[in-house]
Amino acid sequence: MTGTLVLVRHGQSEWNKKNLFTGWKDPDLTEQGVAEAIEAGKLLADRGMKFDIAFTSDLIRAQKTCQHILDGVGQSSLETIRDQALNERNYGDLAGLNKDDARKKWGEEQVHIWRRSYDTPPPGDEGESLRDTGARVWPYYMQEVLPRVLRNETVLVAAHGNSLRSLVMILDHMTQESVTSLNLGTGVPMIYTLNADSTVANKEVLGDMRGAH
Repeated sequence: MTGTLVLVRHGQSEWNKKNLFTGWKDPDLTEQGVAEAIEAGKLLADRGMKFDIAFTSDLIRAQKTCQHILDGVGQSSLETIRDQALNERNYGDLAGLNKDDARKKWGEEQVHIWRRSYDTPPPGDEGESLRDTGARVWPYYMQEVLPRVLRNETVLVAAHGNSLRSLVMILDHMTQESVTSLNLGTGVPMIYTLNADSTVANKEVLGDMRGAH
């Protein structure tokens, strides 16, 4: 028997609320986002969940979500590792733009491709596709996170919609086509139990995908 992996997308951020492309920009959580993170901690506490270590990104919305969850399960001082490898995808020149305004400028279809396709990056030298995001998330997961789970530990990862989409794609054996329709709700814990060979034995989602976008 191996350990447990819990993935949580951060609670609603100020830029989520304003419908802006965020990426590596660093807005804080909204009041709703804080409430979502606290609720995630409560759901996990109700399950009797205790963590051995936590991982989060270099961005404040994920870090605060992680801390609220740890507070909720009574582990406020748990060792937490922060790394840019878990950051949201870089939206390049779209960062800071309103999504509706972007649709008016470039068209619904083009913006959808930038947001949801597997291998088409948004405009700008730093823009990342989901494949680009996965190229930094997967090695970090394999080297830093997975070994802890395979040592029968319970591991929390609080990160972002696309960094987690790239990871869920592999865990759930999704295709490049099917992942384009995958939406992760804000503050919704996904609990994975892994087999000794690192495959998924069981997956459970606590709550719904109410904040998915």
